[in-house]
Parts: sequence; structure tokens; C-alpha cells
Amino acid sequence: MAPSLVLTGARVVLPGGVVDDGRVSVEGTRIVAAAAESAEVVDVSGHWLVPGFVDIHNHGGGGASFSGTPEQILTAIRTHRLHGTTTLVASTVTDEMDLLVRQAGLLSELAEQGEIAGIHFEGPFISPCRKGAHSEELLRDPDPAEVRKLIDAARGRAKMVTLAAELPGGIDSVRLLAEHGVIAAIGHTDATYEQTVEAVDAGATVATHLFNAMPPLGHRAPGPVAALLEDERVTVELINDGVHLHPAALELAFHRAGASRVAFITDAMDAAGSGDGRYLLGPLEVEVSEGVARLVEGGSIAGSTLTQDRAFQRAVTVDKLSVEDAVTALSANPARLLGLFDRVGSLEPGKDADLLLLDADFALKGVMRQGAWVIPPQLA
Repeated sequence: MAPSLVLTGARVVLPGGVVDDGRVSVEGTRIVAAAAESAEVVDVSGHWLVPGFVDIHNHGGGGASFSGTPEQILTAIRTHRLHGTTTLVASTVTDEMDLLVRQAGLLSELAEQGEIAGIHFEGPFISPCRKGAHSEELLRDPDPAEVRKLIDAARGRAKMVTLAAELPGGIDSVRLLAEHGVIAAIGHTDATYEQTVEAVDAGATVATHLFNAMPPLGHRAPGPVAALLEDERVTVELINDGVHLHPAALELAFHRAGASRVAFITDAMDAAGSGDGRYLLGPLEVEVSEGVARLVEGGSIAGSTLTQDRAFQRAVTVDKLSVEDAVTALSANPARLLGLFDRVGSLEPGKDADLLLLDADFALKGVMRQGAWVIPPQLA
């Protein structure tokens, strides 16, 4: 068992607010109310302590993909841990069904080992009109039998499926997912406002990267954006990289949905934590230039190179969100969505010791996951 540890002097972000000159005690893998008298005490004055980030939509990083080999998957996981994501759902991209079934089996093994929190299937059940960086020839309608095939292949580790509910079988597939405790997410969709309302009534609870890969908000045809923002049952994903969303769109989403219904995601692809160059996203070639990923053919944005530490820092320094709201969007809300808030998402006794140390400028200076330092405190 890891030794007892007490971190003192930081500004600690708790569910009830910020505590100045606070302390967090760790015993083994958990946060505790009080550590043993023999605990090591580390003074982290001048820093912030926040819960580890929870990313529910992530395709890879460090030059590796969640559609790759076990070694590549672990590389991607470790890359994002180094940027503060201590709980991560691995997202797949549109591919042949047999390949997705095989990948689901591989990812479920890593979920069983505790490396990832589950699997998110983004595609192939999406609209060719809003395909983004998905291969059009591999898209298919959301036949409930096909959706069920992916759920079964994930062996209880499927957390979310993104689909276009307006396609044939879409509403029935949403109901199927809800019945099996899997999040039905509306995205890559050409749905009308009315079709989106029907999908939410059928059990959809997440908007996949709101605004992106869906019709824009219109004053006569409000489309899915209005339906997803207005419904209290829906959590909206936002990619806060300064590329996918204009700051005014992010402000609109926060103003309408409120901090309790926003989940910041990365939608990261292989280049996150790596660098510019040529990459593959599923079967499609991607060019990353100045940190922006676009398809070589067609130029569509192809995921992001975002990491959650950058999303957090941007939220509080550029978007001017409160630290508490940023923590809610990056940790608490996604943890609740996954049904994991009893274990992660806040700094409370009994929960996993997943915590981050940030300096006064909100730069990452330490990462702890389950009581072990991924990045030891950098206090100099």
C-alpha cells in the first residue's frame, strides 16, 4: 500500500466551493478525512488542487489510437494521464462492423483491468450529411440488431453510442441503448428540432460535441442545437480548443444549459500530445498543422489535438469561467454521466485519490491517480 500523504496550503476545489489554505489527505489509493500521524506532509502553497479530469470522448494521443493494438492503446492512455485525464472513455471511429466488434473485445479487456472507464462508439450509425471525419462508405443506419451487436461485443463495458436518431431505426436504437444502461448520444446528425425532441423523449441524454457535425441554430428551423440545449435531461459535450467553437457559442451553451449540464471533452486523435504531421483517423488520412487536425481529402476538421489540461486552462483564463464551473465541466459532470461519481469527479473522502496540482496560472504541475504520482509535484 502507498504511504500516507497530506497535501497542505493549496486552494482546494471541493463540491461546496473553494477552500483557501486547504488540505487533502491520502491513504493508499483513496482520499481520507484524516491521514495517519506518520503521513508525509507536502506543502503546496500557491497552487490549486482539483479533481482529476474525466474525458468521455477521446480517440487517442501520443501518436497512438484507441483503434490500434493494446500497446498503442496504452500509449494513448498514458499520454492523456500526463495531461491530467485520470479517467478516460476510449472512443472508436466508423469502421467495418467486424473490426469494431473485434476492437470492442480488446478495449473491454482494458476496461476490466481498470485502464479505461469504458467504450464510446462514435459511428457507424451517423448521417452521411454530417459525417465529418468518418468514412462515408462505411456508414450505416442504426439497426437495433447491429447496435446490440456492438453492445454485446463490449461485454458490459459500452458506455456510450453516438448516432443520428433521424435515420431508420434511430429511435428504436435509442430505446435499446437506454434499456441496456448505455448512453445514447445525439451527434453527426441532420435531425430537425422535432426529431431531436423525439430522440430525447426516447432516452437520449448526451449531445455529441454540440454545434459540431449538426445543422446550425436557425430562427425558423432551430434544429438539434436548440432541442439539446433546452432539455434538462441532456448533457452537452463541448470541445474547448478555440478551433471547434467560437467563444460566443461556448458562452451561449453555458448560459442556456448551465454548468451542471456541460461536459468538456477533447475528441482527441493520435496527434494530441504529439505534434504536427500526417496521421490516420480510422481509415482516413489526417494532416495536422499548427495543432489543427483536418482530413487530407476534403479538409474537414478531424477530431482535435486537445488535452484536458489545456481545456481547463483556457476555460478559466480565456473563457473566464469560474474555477468551480470548470471543475464541474471537466470532472464532476462526466463522472456522473458514467455512473462513477461515487468514486471519481471530486475531492471527497472515500473517493479515489485522483487529483491535480495546478500553479497560479493553472498550468499542470502534478498528477496523482489512485494515490500514485503520475507526475510528482513540480514546486520549483
